[in-house]
Amino acid sequence: MPTLVEVSADTTADRPEDAAARTRPTRRRGRRTAIAAALVVVVLAGVGLVAWRAVPERWLPWDTAEFPRIDESELTPGQVRIVEAVRHEHAAQRPGTFFSEGTDEPWCANFVSWIMRAAGSPLVNPHSGHWRIPGVYTLQEYYESADRFEPVGDYTPRVGDVVLYDRSSGFGQHTNIVVAVDGETAVTVGGNEMGRIRIHSLDWRSDGGVVGFGRGLPG
Repeated sequence: MPTLVEVSADTTADRPEDAAARTRPTRRRGRRTAIAAALVVVVLAGVGLVAWRAVPERWLPWDTAEFPRIDESELTPGQVRIVEAVRHEHAAQRPGTFFSEGTDEPWCANFVSWIMRAAGSPLVNPHSGHWRIPGVYTLQEYYESADRFEPVGDYTPRVGDVVLYDRSSGFGQHTNIVVAVDGETAVTVGGNEMGRIRIHSLDWRSDGGVVGFGRGLPG
């Protein structure tokens, strides 16, 4: 006769307290991961905010100022023509190749060149004699050779002046046009500012990227 062996079932795995004990480490790890992720988000948001505040307004992808209402009676005819040309192009938002004669290249200096030509005060490329000056360095050369360059410092820009920036901002050289001045703040309009024509405020004394100004022609 076979011997009967009594087998007792191990029910310890079915006890609720054991199952709960096994899930506790997983829950703790999940909470720690969530907290760590939240801290990363907070840190990145803080870094992003600091970086955003450190970036000059001219590199933001939107207008940070409105086109000013200008009393044209206080301007010379040449200044009025520049302001009107800039106002028109800001509204039209034509592509950079329009100002670059079809060339696909950085076009902030081409925009300045085109505006001055449209306003009846064309620039002269010191290397080619052409009205278009495609580079900021050459644009500064032009103003220096014409005795119309003013280093940043005591000079207060006027409507129609051209602002020249160096590479210290980390974004490369740049240029735009003054359309209004209020105390030590100017309103500028520039091409190729995040790929478009934008209006921004400029505190030229505190903006370390400003090299100087190309003076507009009198009259």
